[in-house]
Amino acid sequence: MTKLPEGKLDARIIALDLDDTLLNKDLQITPLTVDALRECARRGIYVVMCSGRAENAILPYVRQLEIAGMQAGRYIIAMNGAIIYDMHTRSVIYSRTVSGEILLETYRMASKHDLPCQVYDASTIYPSCDNRWTRRDVELSGLAMKVVDDFEAFIAPGHCKMVIPGDPDKVSVLQDELKAAFGDRAVVFTSKPYFLEVLPPKSGKGEALLYLAEQLGIPQANTMAFGDSMNDESMIRGAAMSVAMVNGLPYIHEAARYITRTDNNHDGVGDFLWEYVL
Repeated sequence: MTKLPEGKLDARIIALDLDDTLLNKDLQITPLTVDALRECARRGIYVVMCSGRAENAILPYVRQLEIAGMQAGRYIIAMNGAIIYDMHTRSVIYSRTVSGEILLETYRMASKHDLPCQVYDASTIYPSCDNRWTRRDVELSGLAMKVVDDFEAFIAPGHCKMVIPGDPDKVSVLQDELKAAFGDRAVVFTSKPYFLEVLPPKSGKGEALLYLAEQLGIPQANTMAFGDSMNDESMIRGAAMSVAMVNGLPYIHEAARYITRTDNNHDGVGDFLWEYVL
């Protein structure tokens, strides 16, 4: 299934999911896509990596593009939209927090399913216990890990997001329970089958992208986003030029305006940019 533009697209800001979108199976950005994104930034199109990862887990990919020193490469969106980070001022310019009340309720409900929970800062994962699913997050993100003994006290002040890593079958059951319990008090979704995420209400990649675009004076009509999975839904629905990866979920295909010609292992992002933007 493909949905392709009929002509050149006038993107002024491009938000890019990382896993299974910008990155291939080896967690690398391939040369053709690197060149495309550098050229976008050189032309003044904002290139914004937009990931569920923490800031320090995104920075290595920005450095690979060598655009962080440019005006068009200065911003990243982290924690699935809970954080916007300005690399020029080294400061957070936008942040959202899940209340301690919601985090404590999540932790106690997860514990009934023998599922751990974890929260984050820019450089570290803080889990309630060490298990193979948390180790998987460490492998993917490259962040440090520090197990917290008194986890309830640690999460009580609130954090930008919580992840419940675990067996996909257990995660799926808990997801339904959390959605029913929280309603519009929190955003609940799976970013991967084994990562269940709890974010602040009315928060996501799409909300962060549109906030940043507004601050930069970029109309929604000139926003573009690439994604593949459920944590990309808000920016796929929010960006005027939304692009689903051909390897993405069918649900995201339906929500997106366009679909790439090739997958994340074959320069799907770079191919689309060279053909329809550059």
